[in-house]
Amino acid sequence: MSSSPRSLAWAFALAACGDAATVVPEDGGSHRDAPALTDVATSMDAPARVDVRPPVDSPPPVDSPPPVDTPPPMDAGRPEVGADVPTRDAAASDVPLRTDLGGDAPTTDVPARPDGGAPVTFRLAVISDLNDSYGSTTYSSTVRAAVGALTGRIRPDLVLVTGDMVAGQMAGLDYAAMWAGWHRTVTDPMRAAGIPMAITPGNHDASGYSQFAAERAVFVSQWSQPARVPAVAFVDRSRYPLRYSFTFRGAFFVSLDATTVGPLSAEQRAWVDAQLAASTQPVKIAFGHLSLHPVTVGRETEVLADAELEAIFRRRGLTAYISGHQHGYYPGARGGLRLVSMACLGAGSRTLVGAATASPLSMLSVEIRDGQVASLDALAAPDFTRAIARSTLPREIRYGAQRVVRDDLAGF
Repeated sequence: MSSSPRSLAWAFALAACGDAATVVPEDGGSHRDAPALTDVATSMDAPARVDVRPPVDSPPPVDSPPPVDTPPPMDAGRPEVGADVPTRDAAASDVPLRTDLGGDAPTTDVPARPDGGAPVTFRLAVISDLNDSYGSTTYSSTVRAAVGALTGRIRPDLVLVTGDMVAGQMAGLDYAAMWAGWHRTVTDPMRAAGIPMAITPGNHDASGYSQFAAERAVFVSQWSQPARVPAVAFVDRSRYPLRYSFTFRGAFFVSLDATTVGPLSAEQRAWVDAQLAASTQPVKIAFGHLSLHPVTVGRETEVLADAELEAIFRRRGLTAYISGHQHGYYPGARGGLRLVSMACLGAGSRTLVGAATASPLSMLSVEIRDGQVASLDALAAPDFTRAIARSTLPREIRYGAQRVVRDDLAGF
């Protein structure tokens, strides 16, 4: 790749525009190919571990990029899953799918409790990768429908967001307007509904690479405002909102700062280990943006691939690690450790390795009952009333020596 100023500018602009994998168009827009990750790193003098943009679609020639300030329509041509989404298959779990998920049981019926008290019972929802094209300040109808379902019919006790709330990671964008759009669409409705929302940074929110330090500072400022801090019992918030731990209704949660490709730093791993070692809760959930292992086409190398972190999770009895970035729903397991990859709600749904079509846009619904995961399902757009059947997902996903098995086939 050329190292001329023009080339450097294009390489920087491309870092968030996806890779060269074939992806079914989600927003009908005109997106473009990005160079290989190693080329981007070379052209930008970036670290070997590079941040990446959510996959986007139907690229035109590389020499004719679309202007950043003229994003394509958000919903044109976006495949959504409706009434034909099958109900959850019997093999997925012995627990029947709940379609009310809170509609008949207000959160006030489940009192907050100190650790060691009554059995841990609550409902958790997870959303991920809600952003659209670079600099977007508005959100798709799918995102708005998801927020409406969460604050209306579903009403979980807690919502987690596994990153990529805004479409940053690029110079010259109006980050104040982008975050205002996010808060207007997601944060404010959740707050008005009385639903605490715990977030973790994505590479387009707060990339850990030095060239994105200004964006990272904006992220910290946005989420440090008192009205946006979730109503949870923090255990360690010294580096909130980049990484932190907390308890909620007798369960333990740890949010990772996982925005760069490759293993976490030794310092952060040691922190995670100490947090999990000190927790006594029966349910322990970690969440971060990048996954430990790949599950989608075109994202095979954009993972943590952190064997030491995985060993810590396993040794400390982690209930599940929930991650974003892959843009594909896969409830997996590896060596007794549950690994859940989130689908996106924004642009750029990807195809699972071994599947034929793009992963449906969805959110995750988890019911914790008596200190155990009673159900864990992805509820598909557009109305989020039906679960994605596990029988429609690959039995396992392999990439080189990495193998993740579908969780129902691994004893969960």
